[in-house]
Amino acid sequence: MMKHIPLAGVMGNPIAQSKSPRLHKHWLRKYGLLGDYVPLHVTEDDFETVLHTLPKMGFVGVNVTLPHKVAAMQVADQVSDRATLIGAANTLTFKPDGSIYADNTDGYGFIANLKQNAPDWNPKAGPAAVLGAGGAARAIIVALVDAGVSEIYLANRTRPKADALRAEFGARIRVVDWVQAGNMLEDAATVINTTSLGMVGNAELRVPLDGLRAGTLVTDIVYSPLRTKLLEFADAAGCITVDGLGMLLHQGVPGFERWFGVRPEVDDDTRRVVLG
Repeated sequence: MMKHIPLAGVMGNPIAQSKSPRLHKHWLRKYGLLGDYVPLHVTEDDFETVLHTLPKMGFVGVNVTLPHKVAAMQVADQVSDRATLIGAANTLTFKPDGSIYADNTDGYGFIANLKQNAPDWNPKAGPAAVLGAGGAARAIIVALVDAGVSEIYLANRTRPKADALRAEFGARIRVVDWVQAGNMLEDAATVINTTSLGMVGNAELRVPLDGLRAGTLVTDIVYSPLRTKLLEFADAAGCITVDGLGMLLHQGVPGFERWFGVRPEVDDDTRRVVLG
């Protein structure tokens, strides 16, 4: 009898832009594993129906991206502690009995990217300055607190979103007005752009960067372009810079391991394949 071929994929709307199929197909080939990973274009109205149908079609799990990350958590039967804290899920695993386990690996991917590409990074070296207060910022704040960062400066274009995060995560967070965001870079040991500003097709990040100091770690979750204006400026200022592609690659590791039984390695080859 033919062995059941495990399937996984990524659900989103839109989804054609996702690099995840390229990443997971590369790992399946590299480790000689049976299986496939496909992009799944699913609307909000159909999300729950599709999700419950997938295990019956041989799917072992899926990644979820916008706009389904919050809904995924609400539909799941079991939710990890970190997904609960973040309030969103990006990695779903289907158990043999058809139940759904939801996790969020964005914060894990963020920290793993820093550890790989800036091995001397010390979360306790000083405050972190976070630009943006969306879903990615939530995952990154949880990860920073977990890693031991004692204080987080947070600025968002609309202040109420930043205030809401402070209300939720507590006194470790200091909200700074967006017009003052440049000032919070001076004291920061780590600077993170979690917004889509600076991405191809989007407006540039207009925060004044002259407060950046040599030796500060600067990272951008945008990876298209790979070297954003923020990273170029930080490089010139003598900062340690880490691009956003590694976060995407590393966040895929836990899901792949759960679905296909092998823990994949993120190496130069993986980067090359995903960049195409």
